[in-house]
Amino acid sequence: MEPVKPWVVFLTYGLAVVGVLLFSALAGMVLFNLDPDLKPDDLGLRGVIAGAVASSMAFGFATVAATRGMPASRIRVLPGRERGRDLLAMVVGVLALGQALDSAATLAGLGREGAMERVRRALQGASGGDLFAAVIVIGVMAGVAEELFFRGYMQSLLRERWRPGTAAVVTSLCFSVLHPDPVHATLAFVLALYLGFVTEMAGSALPAATCHVVNNIVFTLLTTLVAPITRAAVHQALLAVCVIVFVAAVVWLRRSLGGRASGG
Repeated sequence: MEPVKPWVVFLTYGLAVVGVLLFSALAGMVLFNLDPDLKPDDLGLRGVIAGAVASSMAFGFATVAATRGMPASRIRVLPGRERGRDLLAMVVGVLALGQALDSAATLAGLGREGAMERVRRALQGASGGDLFAAVIVIGVMAGVAEELFFRGYMQSLLRERWRPGTAAVVTSLCFSVLHPDPVHATLAFVLALYLGFVTEMAGSALPAATCHVVNNIVFTLLTTLVAPITRAAVHQALLAVCVIVFVAAVVWLRRSLGGRASGG
């Protein structure tokens, strides 16, 4: 099968972004029809969940439409080279990286600003059905849909024309610019780079999807159930420990999967 031209991949990405905007607008209209007195800045958890559903639907439809007729192996949605302990290292790595980035942003005075703070405020105090919906939509739906599109479709097809590292960086940039403020976009870019690395190590997008889902679920549950950490000393300790754990996870993956990745 002939490699897909990069401009086709980017056109698909652009159409997916348009889909996100359209579905988000539709979700907003539904929310405002249900509650006409609702203010745009007061959408709360319903707004966060509606936005995640809109994004998941857009990227899900885009992936299905763009990969129609392609074998699953081409977009790497089959199990790869990873074993159980490798998958565990990948998940530990993404959780450590996520906490390290959060602590670094907080220590820099950026952790309680912008879109992430609005999401945190919306999640705090959620319980029962609201919490279950948040876990399913933000954790599972969004994580799977985004990884199938970005790592499964976009990165896999770009690497048919470009070097794997270049494909991973460009895909991560495309993912990060969807986030609405510079801090969130930067954190998303770094996390996406790691997920791109995981995909190349495993030869499959499924471990990256697992990492993304677990990371989102843990973020949702911790934000909802645990009081935010405010002491700088605690964040300093978390940052140091998480950097060590993250580096250890990357070293493990390179040693465990590096030879098989280069050989496969």
